[in-house]
Amino acid sequence: MRAAACCASVSGGGCSGFQYGFTLDDSHHADDLVFEHLGSRVIVDEVSLELLKGAELDYVEDLIGSYFAVKNPNATSTCGCGSSFAV
Repeated sequence: MRAAACCASVSGGGCSGFQYGFTLDDSHHADDLVFEHLGSRVIVDEVSLELLKGAELDYVEDLIGSYFAVKNPNATSTCGCGSSFAV
């Protein structure tokens, strides 16, 4: 059995218009896109992919905890916490 993958998505909301969402899952839909690098898998739905095109995903561990950080070249602004953005 394969380890769970990170499912990344974008939805309307947050303080800047769109917000990132992350879940761990071991399955995906037929129309989802699966990206794999160095044994880690990220699953993205087609709708979210357009807003994430060219983005970099990083997993950060620091004093405040562990989290996914997104560097999104499509974002024209972001909120202070980094979990929402505008295009």
